[in-house]
Amino acid sequence: MKGALKQYWPRTTRSLAIVTAWRDTSSALSPVVTIERLRMAQDSYHEPVLAQELVELFASLPAGVIVDATLGGGGHASAILGSVTHLRVLGIDRDPEARAAASARLRVFGDRVRVVGATFADLGSVIRDHRDFLAGEQVVGVLMDLGVSSHQLDESSRGFSFRADAPLDMRMDPTKGETAAQFLARADQHELADLLRKNGETRFGAAIAKSVIERQPRTTFELTEAVERAVPMAVRRRGHVASRVFQALRIAVNDEEGQLSLGLAAALDALSVGGVVAVISYHSGEDRAVKTFLADQQRGGCRCSPELGCVCGAIARVKVVRASAQLAHPREIALNPRARAARLRIARKVAP
Repeated sequence: MKGALKQYWPRTTRSLAIVTAWRDTSSALSPVVTIERLRMAQDSYHEPVLAQELVELFASLPAGVIVDATLGGGGHASAILGSVTHLRVLGIDRDPEARAAASARLRVFGDRVRVVGATFADLGSVIRDHRDFLAGEQVVGVLMDLGVSSHQLDESSRGFSFRADAPLDMRMDPTKGETAAQFLARADQHELADLLRKNGETRFGAAIAKSVIERQPRTTFELTEAVERAVPMAVRRRGHVASRVFQALRIAVNDEEGQLSLGLAAALDALSVGGVVAVISYHSGEDRAVKTFLADQQRGGCRCSPELGCVCGAIARVKVVRASAQLAHPREIALNPRARAARLRIARKVAP
């Protein structure tokens, strides 16, 4: 296996063909794991988006530890570890199924990787608790691949998707917190309408909220039916009528906005000077939050008038690598349609 990895991942990856070759062999490196009677193939997790770009980014860094704060099935971590020998990966994920899948996939890398159960908002405490893994080295990179994984969508029992009927759960960690059904049982109609509008359901947010609260759905199909009752067939947009509602509930149930804010701050605190933080987002709200945070950190939190210039003595914490988000190459999108929505933003920590 190590020989196969070395063959497909030279020290610096330069072509999409190499990434494709690694993808084509990944199933051979992914044993099937039994998780509570669930037999789950490792390739059920989504193909790692923008893998080539991230491998090249992290390969340019000095020796140290990369924190993969949203480990998932281990796709990005496998690509990074297989491409270079001077980096190790501390992987974090709140989903126990994801951690089991990643652990199996990454076992080939031995003590170069450690998998930890936590959210990326816990990044700071995870690093403190695992100083033995750092072994005196610095955190030179942090990766966050936001949103829901393909496996979580495909595993119908998790309740993330409207494509199959299942209990309305949506928790990324199914052992903690309230389910989406429980959230809706206590939600106020106006609170839900505001949540839907915030996630792009502007025209029918109020009508959908009223329908959902009245019907108190307990399953994904019941939620879909409640949404369909509120949106006339003649004015339904392209795509599934309930897609934004499911997204909004998932974000609320998992506190994704709060997690992102805390996780970004923890990432900058953990990084060594010269280290990079790379964040992949998939919808406009996430990308806007990341862009705003990084821009604010580049200004050092300065709120002075641009016309007058900074007079508050703010000190920049990062240098944003590029003003616009990096998008996937059309060839990657053709291989992996999920990459179409991906937006990658990168910033490098600077000395105060």
